[in-house]
Amino acid sequence: MATLTYMYAQSTAVVGPLATYAEPHCYDLCARHSARLTAPRGWEVVRLEIAEPAGPSPDDLEALADAVREAAKPVPASADAASSDFGAPSVGRRGHLRVLLPPQS
Repeated sequence: MATLTYMYAQSTAVVGPLATYAEPHCYDLCARHSARLTAPRGWEVVRLEIAEPAGPSPDDLEALADAVREAAKPVPASADAASSDFGAPSVGRRGHLRVLLPPQS
């Protein structure tokens, strides 16, 4: 994945890392289309290095495992009775944990 940005004043098209927010004249491209991009005659195409996303670090995985262990702990009966008035989950119900990973090329 890459982001294409047109700089009309400089007659330049820049293909670089995926943008983190939307801007005018920016378009997200898949890897195939970003590699095959051509510009109009008289324009320059600048290709910035796109680093491959690093996988989760050992610290990230350990934090995730700790969060899962904490969510799986049973809730004491006294704490459950106090929290039931506020719509909290009852004993035995598990929370939902989602892991969001960057898209793979």
